[in-house]
Amino acid sequence: MAMVTASLVIAAVLSLVPLLWEKYERVEPRDRLKIIGAALLMGVGRKLCMMFGLAETSAIDGSIIGTTTPLMVLLLSVVVGVEHLTFKKVIGLLLGMGGTLAIILASNSDSHPTSDAWGNLLILSSSIVSAAYMVLCKRLVGKYQVVTVLRWIYCTSAIVMLPIGFDDILRTDLATMDSTILFASLFVLIIPTYLPNLLLNFSLRRLAPTASSIYAYLQPVVAIALSVAMGLDKLRPDTIIFAVIIFLGLGLVVSSYNQKVKS
Repeated sequence: MAMVTASLVIAAVLSLVPLLWEKYERVEPRDRLKIIGAALLMGVGRKLCMMFGLAETSAIDGSIIGTTTPLMVLLLSVVVGVEHLTFKKVIGLLLGMGGTLAIILASNSDSHPTSDAWGNLLILSSSIVSAAYMVLCKRLVGKYQVVTVLRWIYCTSAIVMLPIGFDDILRTDLATMDSTILFASLFVLIIPTYLPNLLLNFSLRRLAPTASSIYAYLQPVVAIALSVAMGLDKLRPDTIIFAVIIFLGLGLVVSSYNQKVKS
């Protein structure tokens, strides 16, 4: 909770920096409630699910499940009427969600000592929250500057989380951290929160939500390489099979968009 709160406070401070050289952009009163909702989704909800999920499961399983964001985006886009289902999309969704369910169920077996079903479910929840933000807030991102949207999101998130996590921050004993843990903590606090969402919101101004979310499949490539290289986890045969099933599903969904562009 201390890490979540501190990272959101730092992101809020970073979101204020562009005001040093940019003119303040006023948000219309009718859009403020929407941005506050976006803050609760992307700032608070996604961050809590991701951090607590990673604390309970392996980076490999978590990153593979994180690739389901495009599938969640497609489902939500269909629900709100932005997208329409095709045969390829349906098969892709079934494969992707089937592979995800298999990973969650396998995490309870003895062959996956570093993974946990509850942690995997939290990671899946973070993907659902990310998808909801990408679908529901695309128009909002297109209406205002990216830095304006992020400023509202992170300042709101910090205000919500600070009363909850402030005591945990005070009780954190920095003296017990060695240099490796301290460096990793600083990295988590500064880099993965503000910068990725800045790039994501820029992409949402130029691409469809599903197209923006497709690049999530790079996560397991990096996570597997780092986890194995650092000796944190092992890549197991069943995990490879489940990942291939998910990627096949993603491939079918992506190919359906390629066909649409060509036509």
